[in-house]
Amino acid sequence: MTSSEFTSNRDNFCYRHPDRQSFALCQRCMRTICPECQTQAAVGVICPECMKAERQNRTPAQKKAARRWRGGGSAAIVRSGRPVVTYVLLAVTSFIGLLQMIPGAGGVITNALLFNSFFLDPRLFEPWRLLTAVFVHGGFIHLALNMLGLWMLGQTLEPMLGRARYLALYLISGLGGSVGVALIAPGTSTVGASGAIFGLMAALLIIGRHIGANVTGILVILGINLVYGFFVSGIAWQAHVGGLAIGALVAFLYTRTRRREQRTIQIVWLSVITILLIVAALVAGPLVLNA
Repeated sequence: MTSSEFTSNRDNFCYRHPDRQSFALCQRCMRTICPECQTQAAVGVICPECMKAERQNRTPAQKKAARRWRGGGSAAIVRSGRPVVTYVLLAVTSFIGLLQMIPGAGGVITNALLFNSFFLDPRLFEPWRLLTAVFVHGGFIHLALNMLGLWMLGQTLEPMLGRARYLALYLISGLGGSVGVALIAPGTSTVGASGAIFGLMAALLIIGRHIGANVTGILVILGINLVYGFFVSGIAWQAHVGGLAIGALVAFLYTRTRRREQRTIQIVWLSVITILLIVAALVAGPLVLNA
């Protein structure tokens, strides 16, 4: 295609900003829109006009849910911006996963980052493993499934919660997964982001229920994954339970401290949850091992 042919085709430029080249289409009206005009939605990106029409067509129940969660007239789930934290977590975890597949280096990386209650013993004290275990996995399938879950859940939760709260939810849920293994199955080595992923699923369930969304689908998926872990050997279901419980707790906290003036109390409670998890692991883990 020649330059003149390209520039003469207005479909190659944003319909609201004719001087801006773009190849992104609104998933509602299929018109070209530039990054400034894009609003992230569950189906992709939509333009401002379709966003306005969608808001006007919401049911009274949906409008009420939006006011409850946001305290204003914005959509309850749709917000502009890309899920950057999700992308970073995907990149970091996938990079470490690829390093694990290198012959000779994989075992070293896994052994350096995995979690086991023995590392909470004062003689082997390496408490950071409670969190580093979230970033290593037991194989390609394990990594791929968790990253698929992170990608799917993150695209909804991160725009809804905001980057800081979303990252806190992910990391605290992952910590909860490791603590669950320490308390329920001391002496068991564990790796993987499953605890964090279950925390995200629990949060989507709690927040979705809070804003009046239909949560039947996520409830079924959560139940299937949870039960599956109980019956398949080699799966640390204790991490699933721990991440699920803590993710639900953090999400419940978010629903009760969503206003701007409650930000400080929200941070305080998140800190309290984190400290209590660490204390529980440091105290109960070694005690169970030495019993």
